[in-house]
Amino acid sequence: MASINIAIKREAYDFLKNLKARDKSFSDVILGFKKEQSIMRFFGALKDTDWQEKEKNIGGLRASFNKRLQ
Repeated sequence: MASINIAIKREAYDFLKNLKARDKSFSDVILGFKKEQSIMRFFGALKDTDWQEKEKNIGGLRASFNKRLQ
């Protein structure tokens, strides 16, 4: 495998380093971005959500917020 040196900003290096696991190379991390991500992986993620309960909680949060603003 050929190696090519590149220059990146420290911020980019730190970002990649945070994503890198012990068993991965920086090349593995970068190539991970290349994989096509399908939005279909999120389908059904909220199917078990109780939306009436969510609306009730949000209503209470808004009331509390409005009360603090007065």
